[in-house]
Amino acid sequence: MRFLIVRTEIRNAADADIAAAWADGGRLRDETRAPEPRRQVVHAEDRDAALLLARALSAVGAVRAGRHRVKVLPIDEPTPGHPYRWDGG
Repeated sequence: MRFLIVRTEIRNAADADIAAAWADGGRLRDETRAPEPRRQVVHAEDRDAALLLARALSAVGAVRAGRHRVKVLPIDEPTPGHPYRWDGG
């Protein structure tokens, strides 16, 4: 399975937006409609490589300071019989 490792900026949320999301039970951020701005994108061929790259990107000062975040996203679909297994078995 291939993975996409993305370092993004964290959007600030206004207090009114947080209160509205809390009251409605909705989401504050919806990545499918409005993704966070990307700063860096890296591909990996397996899970171990993806986690190693994510760990390296997490050492960046902006991530450690809380201004950016690192996300590891699977690109290929998992095996239909086992949607939560990473080993493909």
